[in-house]
Amino acid sequence: MGEKGEDRIARIAQISDIHVGSNHYVSNLLNRAIVEINRMEPDVVLVTGDLTNDGFRQQYSAVKAYLGNLECEEICVVPGNHDSRNVGYVHFEDAFGTRNKVLRIGGITIVALDSSQPDLDEGKLGRQNYRWVTEMLGGSEDFKVIAMHHHLLPIPGTGRERHVIEDAGDFLELLVEEKIDLVLCGHKHVPHSWRFENLWVVNAGTVSSLRVRGYARPCYNVVDVYPSFCEVTRKYPFGESEEVVRFSHER
Repeated sequence: MGEKGEDRIARIAQISDIHVGSNHYVSNLLNRAIVEINRMEPDVVLVTGDLTNDGFRQQYSAVKAYLGNLECEEICVVPGNHDSRNVGYVHFEDAFGTRNKVLRIGGITIVALDSSQPDLDEGKLGRQNYRWVTEMLGGSEDFKVIAMHHHLLPIPGTGRERHVIEDAGDFLELLVEEKIDLVLCGHKHVPHSWRFENLWVVNAGTVSSLRVRGYARPCYNVVDVYPSFCEVTRKYPFGESEEVVRFSHER
């Protein structure tokens, strides 16, 4: 039960930047996160890119086996820049289906988008996807979530701003017009959150890589949506959790 005695509409667990195949990858961290997520019984698990380190087929086979331990019926996966290396997007589609997808659960609509470009670290969505996003939302009054890999806004402590998607300005304008409530991203292994107009953009850290910056630690996000508000909690595998965002979205 949330504040005011509200029943939760849905719980979303977001993990990102697994990096199977990297020298910095720690399988115990991913396995622990999966155990914790199963105990939480989320309605959806979002995996926002960089499942692999190099996009190789054997890395996809390994990460699919790990994610197969998730007990959630709804698992939504999008690729990251590492997944699109070495023509890895073909293995992504074999393992996880289409790279853009829509998921509707109760009063929540999730639009998951591929922001990667083959063999490039920089992200881009492209205008060809804008109309599709609008059509999928269809003027819905649902709580609306966009899931993607790359940053929409600059993240402190991540170096050059080139890792914001190339068409961030145009896409942010679209998201404001469509009254998106929440954007969930990954990419630079730095957890952070920004408010932009009435939109919240929340970045996850890496769930299972020790390639982190400063004092950042491997972590993942848990999003609880209630009828009048949303709460985002950051959880550390084997460790504590902390509330990072709470905002109203009265319908």
